[in-house]
Amino acid sequence: MDAYTRIAPDVELGVDVKIFAFVNLYGCRIGDRTKVGTFVEVQKGATIGADCKISSHSFVCEGVHIGDRVFIGHSVTFINDKFPRAANPDGSMQTDDDWEVIETHVDDSATIGSGATLLGGITIGAGAIVGAGSLVTKSVPPGEIWAGNPARLIRKAEA
Repeated sequence: MDAYTRIAPDVELGVDVKIFAFVNLYGCRIGDRTKVGTFVEVQKGATIGADCKISSHSFVCEGVHIGDRVFIGHSVTFINDKFPRAANPDGSMQTDDDWEVIETHVDDSATIGSGATLLGGITIGAGAIVGAGSLVTKSVPPGEIWAGNPARLIRKAEA
């Protein structure tokens, strides 16, 4: 690891995990043989399975659970709060007690294209593909290809 990569002591790393420069990991779990690209952040409570590729500039926030053999393209963003606010109505800064994490699941062998944004509370089914640049607002069933803004069914994925 280089001086610009930060891996907190509470991170659980599987065997043969490859982590590139300028990565920030804390409170998460990353499975065997997974590759984490440059400028990736994985927050506390996030899990990434085995044999995954998390491409550069991606953000995996608290509450995101990624299965095995998943491809995450460049600059993919997960969102875990449906109504984000910096401050409460009384003007006080929000803390962890002021909001609820909305979980997202990406099932085994799914592919998320570069630049996609995934809202919280959805599931990307096994073997599904999300096209590059898509805004995913609903769950994507297994084996389907979705793309667009908002993302919608394009067709079934080939086996």
